[in-house]
Amino acid sequence: MAGFPTGQEKAQAASPPPELGVYVHVPFCATTCDFCAFYQTVPKGDAVKHYLDGVESEAGLVEWTHSCSPAEGRRPVTTAFWGGGTPGILRAAEIERLGRIMLLYCGGQPAEWSVEMAPSTVTDNRLKALKELGVTRISMGVQSFDDAMLDALGRQHTAKQIHRAYDLIRAQGFPSVNLDLMFALPGQTETQWRADLDEAMRLAPDHVSTYCLTFEEDTAMWIKLSQGKVKLDVDKEAVFYQRTWDYLNAAGYAQYEVSNFARPGHASRHNLNTWRMQEWVGLGPSAASQHAGWRANNPPDLGLWLADVAAGRRATAERTALTNDLLAADAVIFGLRMNEGVSLPRLRRRFPTPRWTGLEDLLPKLLFAGLLKATVEGRISLTDRGRLVADAIGAEILEAFESAVKVG
Repeated sequence: MAGFPTGQEKAQAASPPPELGVYVHVPFCATTCDFCAFYQTVPKGDAVKHYLDGVESEAGLVEWTHSCSPAEGRRPVTTAFWGGGTPGILRAAEIERLGRIMLLYCGGQPAEWSVEMAPSTVTDNRLKALKELGVTRISMGVQSFDDAMLDALGRQHTAKQIHRAYDLIRAQGFPSVNLDLMFALPGQTETQWRADLDEAMRLAPDHVSTYCLTFEEDTAMWIKLSQGKVKLDVDKEAVFYQRTWDYLNAAGYAQYEVSNFARPGHASRHNLNTWRMQEWVGLGPSAASQHAGWRANNPPDLGLWLADVAAGRRATAERTALTNDLLAADAVIFGLRMNEGVSLPRLRRRFPTPRWTGLEDLLPKLLFAGLLKATVEGRISLTDRGRLVADAIGAEILEAFESAVKVG
């Protein structure tokens, strides 16, 4: 009868809404590391105050209601992540204000709340402010425990500062602590990298992220590469990857994504939601959003972002409508970065599009090449060999989706 929900509608109403994350970009840094391509600026004058005012104004522009049914009211935010820049460069009072703004508009405490910190910015006052706000996870950008390697990267901390900062973080009792490490650094040997891993294991973090040094355009490291001062060594990078995976697995850190390892219960829920193509709201200059039917970025400029917000605009750069074609391709590309891989039958139901035929044509090639493995239930995942070339495989998958032609 008209007016009564169908069984399907009842099932949809009973199922929880997709998880919603919030990413807050704190664009301030005292200096720029040689490898960093993220937007950042030096906090001069009233820049921090204007930034905080801008975040508060931008949060007020976001539609925080359920996308499927606005009548249901505010949609709960499940994860939050503060990145940068250097969020830890904010004073304790500024950290508290930013946190209160986020909590007010997010409608309460996220289940997981991560904050990036550089060792040189870790202080008791800052950590206390974060703990009192309800932050659950500190991610510290260590990069290396070797002072010479840190200097080569343009980092502004020493190994001694890393240990001091780690002790302060642990003393505050945060539920989860991550350490970011980088390998294949200029002049770095396997012995030096093993020493970094050994020291990280001695500290016993809950989560470890390991990244191969990449050369982003318009960075000091890119210039050094173009001048021949540093060189790429793909074979060496592959060895570093494989040794890292074996080492951390033996140490009790399960790899759940190409670059991420965790003890049980400590995987980054925010990142998992991103790789699974859920929704997130980005606040701050250069922050990206995937929300309410759109994917877009804020301008990577503090002044331009503030002008946008003052005019009632947000997420104005690279604005793209979220179609099934786009989401299906990205769900496979980013999903394959995870060790669990992706369930193709589930994704096909979630993102119905005729462009799946492009992936169907590509899959045999990847399987026969030993880059991919599949189950009879239709779950695909990368082999160890495939993980070494995950970016190249992602590019092939994207091309397959884009070249697929609708039939019928």
